[in-house]
Amino acid sequence: MKIRSWITASLTAISSAAIGQPTVAQPTTPHPRLIVLTDIEADPDDTQSLIRLLLYANEIDLEGLVATTSVHQKARLAPESIRRLIGEYEKVRPNLVRHDPGFPTADTLSRMIDTGQPGYGMAAIGPGKDTPGSRRIIAALDRRDDRPLWVAGWGGPNTLAQALLTLRATRSPAELKRLVAKLRLYTVSDQDDSGPWIRREFPDLFYIVSPGGYGAATWSGINTVVDGIDNSTISNPWLAANIQQGRGPLGAAYPDVAYGMEGDTPTFLGLIPNGLNMPDRPDWGGWGGRYTLRMPARAELDPTGFNGGVPVPAETRPIWTNAIDTVTPVVVNAYGRATKPMERSYRGFRETLWRWRDDFQNDFAARMQWTYRTPGDVNHPPVVVLPHSDRLAVRSGATVQLSALGTRDQDGDSLSYRWFQYREAGTCGDIALSSTENLYERSFRAPPVTRTCDAHFVLAVTDRGTPPLTRYRRVIVTVGP
Repeated sequence: MKIRSWITASLTAISSAAIGQPTVAQPTTPHPRLIVLTDIEADPDDTQSLIRLLLYANEIDLEGLVATTSVHQKARLAPESIRRLIGEYEKVRPNLVRHDPGFPTADTLSRMIDTGQPGYGMAAIGPGKDTPGSRRIIAALDRRDDRPLWVAGWGGPNTLAQALLTLRATRSPAELKRLVAKLRLYTVSDQDDSGPWIRREFPDLFYIVSPGGYGAATWSGINTVVDGIDNSTISNPWLAANIQQGRGPLGAAYPDVAYGMEGDTPTFLGLIPNGLNMPDRPDWGGWGGRYTLRMPARAELDPTGFNGGVPVPAETRPIWTNAIDTVTPVVVNAYGRATKPMERSYRGFRETLWRWRDDFQNDFAARMQWTYRTPGDVNHPPVVVLPHSDRLAVRSGATVQLSALGTRDQDGDSLSYRWFQYREAGTCGDIALSSTENLYERSFRAPPVTRTCDAHFVLAVTDRGTPPLTRYRRVIVTVGP
């Protein structure tokens, strides 16, 4: 009775200025557009990442799969390896469309395969050096489509550099500016010398990158073994049991790890609609990591660390690059409160990515089951509902109630809830939430402020299916004096 009364009272405590209409977990948004530049065969991780990407091809509009070079593969293009994987995809697509008819045909994907610059870095670009890959990028930018065009650089980005060079030579300054504004580039460090050139010559280009040595890269959080936490979802036994063996032909094509698991995957993890990701706001954080727009010092870029010998010049303008999160993982209790924070916290740039790792690994495992099981035999993610808006405006001192009342699971599974403040994504500083972290409703008192600030609160809802799946909602509370 006491808990029931508290919930009833709490629901009435939301400021009338902050009340909105109920919203569902994943609002309908246009699919992101994506072109991949891959030095496939330089490392098995490109093959791994492409297999994962194909399982999300119903939610990401692929517009190009371009074989490129890199510092690790300076004179080889391997489009045949992309075609081989599309062939494995073709075997499982009939089952994938039972889950979602939006998966493209193998023929459609095959027509997206092209080759980029045949040589390494800036030496392979210039007037008259256009390639099928660079022309594909230009054609995608010219398409009458207002959505941003994401380019994922899994190897060297010199094919994009060629496209930009050609555009600058053939378009008016105003038209060039319009087309560059449509681009969003996320590269896995700098794997040739064209990355710094692109950033210098096109200072307005939206560019996510951790330049310099790979040890200073946010993307490495996908496969970093972290001391003190459960790293099992990136282990070889987990990959064998959940991805590779007995998981159909596409899973069987997933190669063993050679250097590091799926270093290229973070380039598109942030595009997957999960209720948390907001691709155009890297500073808000998501499955692909969190990044701030700034000009990093050269020493911070680890200029002497391993990157295949690519030069590491000082940055010439702000880029979206490593941000720092402090993460306190949650652990399961055998008795009493179901979950509790660990006694240890972690702080760093890799933390912005590995904090979500179990969630996106389990999501991958569930997607792989789509390739060979029926829709009724697989787990589906929760549908997260808020009985209030995901944008609230309150005054200092107001009591704000956050609620997931109405959230449900598509399969009838039991649900676990976790509300937490994503402090680094906002500007208000620490705000204490009431009660325990695993209740579906929590409240807080808006802090005293002298100027308006934003606070980000994230709700993670996880079901108890196999594998367990998580979906999110982010509530941004603007606090005014």
